[in-house]
Amino acid sequence: MTTALSVPLPRSTPTQQGVDATGVEAFIAAAARTSGVEPHSLIVVKSGSVVAEGWWAPYAAPRPQLVYSVSKSFTATALGFAVAEGLVDLDAPVLSYFPELDADIKDPRSRAMKVRHVAAMASGHLEETLGAAELDETGNIIRGFLRIHPDEEPGSVFAYNQPCTLALALIVQRTSGTGLVDYLRPRLLEPLGITEPLGWIKDGEGRELGYSGLHVTTETMAKLGLLYLQNGVWEGKQVLPSGWAETASQIHVPTPDEEKADNAVGYGFQFWNSRHGYRADGAFGQFILILEEQDAVITITAQAPEQQTLLDLVWEHLLPALTAGGAGAEADAALAERLAGLTLPVVTERGEASFTAATFEPVDIAQVSSVYPVVGASEARAVTDLEIREGGPTGWEIVIGDGGVDVVASLAPSGWVTTGVVATQSTPGKDHAGLRIDVVFLETPNGLVLELDPEAQKFGAVWETEPLHMLPLAELRMP
Repeated sequence: MTTALSVPLPRSTPTQQGVDATGVEAFIAAAARTSGVEPHSLIVVKSGSVVAEGWWAPYAAPRPQLVYSVSKSFTATALGFAVAEGLVDLDAPVLSYFPELDADIKDPRSRAMKVRHVAAMASGHLEETLGAAELDETGNIIRGFLRIHPDEEPGSVFAYNQPCTLALALIVQRTSGTGLVDYLRPRLLEPLGITEPLGWIKDGEGRELGYSGLHVTTETMAKLGLLYLQNGVWEGKQVLPSGWAETASQIHVPTPDEEKADNAVGYGFQFWNSRHGYRADGAFGQFILILEEQDAVITITAQAPEQQTLLDLVWEHLLPALTAGGAGAEADAALAERLAGLTLPVVTERGEASFTAATFEPVDIAQVSSVYPVVGASEARAVTDLEIREGGPTGWEIVIGDGGVDVVASLAPSGWVTTGVVATQSTPGKDHAGLRIDVVFLETPNGLVLELDPEAQKFGAVWETEPLHMLPLAELRMP
């Protein structure tokens, strides 16, 4: 299965490229039994060819996914082009690209902050500043960011800090006169044969966020990784500015205080260095792993809050498989069959009782006597009402309300059923005669669990991983 509408990467077998198919299978098996790890897709590229690829149903190859902070590496790529074209100077003060703020920024460290400093997450702050910057009285996050006194000299310390990337994104958009996707389209996307639509969440002024919000397919991620692995060369042509892959991937600031092993190696320009190679890294396990020693790229999308656990599984199983040598045609065929049949486990396979469609009684609980909001969520993402009713292709459907546009999805007595960008699976509740429904927003890593008790006219809702963007439920999809 290849990416819809785009020119696919070459395909090969593991054995032809010296990859041990049994090692890939071992990774899949380990991920399945590891708590806190739910892979959604996997592409393994070796020597320029895809040797293994799979999507865990209901996820599928053509569907884009929100990759959270992998967006930062696409923003860094846009920065590379802008630097090469003379639009941006890495050694220019950030403030010089926002001259309207000059009179408001008095702090000497803020005024001395350079583009290369924010590219390396080395603004001089010791912690994330987004929340504080958003409180700026004018509503201008960059103004708020630059008015926060850096704790140390810019360039001297690391702190993962969203306004750093936002500043890069706005500088590129200002100097190029266009949005990030439009800027990247002729320079990056078209040369790599990426023609499917890309979506990027925008701010209130219609500008791509830069630090998050990008929706791309797994294969598009793999192509970006391969471009960097090949030092910016694609099919014999220098696509990425010469030297930018090395510049972006080298360590510009140490990260010694990071607790996770793969976050303590150092940071480049919007790329993390890892114990092996370097990577683009998004919340909940969205990864582009660029492995120069192995001549390989591993791309993963997932719902894995324990991201280090997922990386540990990669290093334990996939990394040695890349250079172990082929295991032969029989092992390749077994892996291909396993990859073709991947699916997220349905609730009825977790040791719970089976049930029939008769379990679905047309219960309207829109006016419930007790409402349990989504745990930890803001009002914008709280589930306020639910209704199960007859209708839809499966005979039953659920209506999920949050005070805005309702989300309507089909229900089935077992297995996954997909309605647009939403998939559901359902089973009787564990501790009572109610109903459990798992809801997956397929263009995000995020899942919602609903527990219904029709007799008591109550329901509860909790995110498996809470979305990081403040959006209504109906907008949890590619914009």
